[in-house]
Amino acid sequence: MPGKGIAAVCAALVLLANLACGSGANSGNGGGTNNPPPLLRRLSTDMFSNSTSQHATEVEPSIAGFGSTLVAVFQMGRFFDAGASGIAFATSSDNGASWQNGVLPGITVFASGIHNAVSDPSVAYDRAHGTWMIASLAILSTDTVVVSRSQDGLNWSSPVTVSNTPDADKPWTTCDNSQTSAYYGHCYMAWDDPSTNGLFWMSTSTDGGQTWSAPANTGDTATGIGGVPVVQPNGTVVVPASDDAGVHMLAFLSTDGGSTWSSTTIISTISDHIVAGNLRNLALPMSGIDAAGVMYVVWPDCRFRTGCTSNDIVLSTSSNGMTWTEPVRIPIDAVSSAVDHFLPAIAADPSSSGSSAHLALVYHDYPEAACTELTCALNVAYVTSQDGGASWSAPSQLAGPMSLGWLANTKLGGMVGDYVGVAYSLGFAFPAIAVARSNNLTIFDEAIYSTTNPLTQARAATTVERTQPRPGARSDHPQRRFYDQENRYPRNPTRKPE
Repeated sequence: MPGKGIAAVCAALVLLANLACGSGANSGNGGGTNNPPPLLRRLSTDMFSNSTSQHATEVEPSIAGFGSTLVAVFQMGRFFDAGASGIAFATSSDNGASWQNGVLPGITVFASGIHNAVSDPSVAYDRAHGTWMIASLAILSTDTVVVSRSQDGLNWSSPVTVSNTPDADKPWTTCDNSQTSAYYGHCYMAWDDPSTNGLFWMSTSTDGGQTWSAPANTGDTATGIGGVPVVQPNGTVVVPASDDAGVHMLAFLSTDGGSTWSSTTIISTISDHIVAGNLRNLALPMSGIDAAGVMYVVWPDCRFRTGCTSNDIVLSTSSNGMTWTEPVRIPIDAVSSAVDHFLPAIAADPSSSGSSAHLALVYHDYPEAACTELTCALNVAYVTSQDGGASWSAPSQLAGPMSLGWLANTKLGGMVGDYVGVAYSLGFAFPAIAVARSNNLTIFDEAIYSTTNPLTQARAATTVERTQPRPGARSDHPQRRFYDQENRYPRNPTRKPE
């Protein structure tokens, strides 16, 4: 198996018979569930053949929906060091019934561009200008945020440069699609610059992504990683993110269409368990927003587990971006279980709100947190809520168990992505996930999948309890020591978290 060695080969042989990608096996979630897993639909196949990448690998999906259209984007042909041969897309114009796919043109040398690699895709729709936008990180001697544009989700422009900062990492984009907002048609891009201590930057487009404003910082020139902006119906833009040390979840906002940005406020501290098996993973936030503008932020956290031996997925909400609820544990499994949960994504049905908001949470898990690269069994599963997160359905498995030896290899470990995706289309939720299968030991078989039918918005099985964190809860690992996901820039050891 490419780059993985004897351990991975053995793991593949052990788990080959158990791969349950839509086969009905339980994920190990609190005794499992009797619900059969949804059937998966493969969205794409690695189209590149350059000898410098790992083929066939597709990782790190983002997905967005508007009307009956869904667009998923992801890395294709992953490099060991950083990025991929290209960014690919898969688009459905009939609410997930069928999909078409392709590769974004003009970014990498493998797709008629100039850059060596590309990474970190995210996708959004600009309703005012009828334009889909895919943001990505184009990699050369330094990294640049670029945007590819499309009117139909199938035919994409050459990339438009967004960032002019010295370097960039983790871009994420969103648009103001509320027709009553004073800033309807504004689209926003968040990224950080690891060469300047992870400084947050924001840029705004008012013409469908053709041009972008000069980048601006937060009021307190905050640093961090992983900003995931959302826009409220009144036009307020809120950006949840992690600080540079992985100690706090932060948020900052703009109330003037992106002209200025507030200082940061603390959503919560972070107490996370380091995920076993050398899996590429950080406690980064993912966000969603409902029709009333209530924001939902999730991340993996061990504060409710004795000794921080495994993670739950925790949820904090806000109606204004400045004050946030204390994180609650999404009750997927019992606190006493050995299941480790991580790499979540959350979406809210944009036609629902408040106590009847429909939410979908996709996440990964190990049934046994204390596993090794040889023995870890990686699953993907989901839960849903019909009451704004007050209660949640029983978990349903999407894929797994997967051997870590089947995953694309990076210098930060085996990779499904630094994030995954889930989005609503006409009231129905669809995931975008990386699923790896056993291979012939010379080439990978890791691709992006969705489901043939929407995720089931099931009745609640468990009500959220306001459990208190364990006394003295804290992470079981040192503070983050790098500003970026590729470990290029060491964190300044003299700077201390607030």
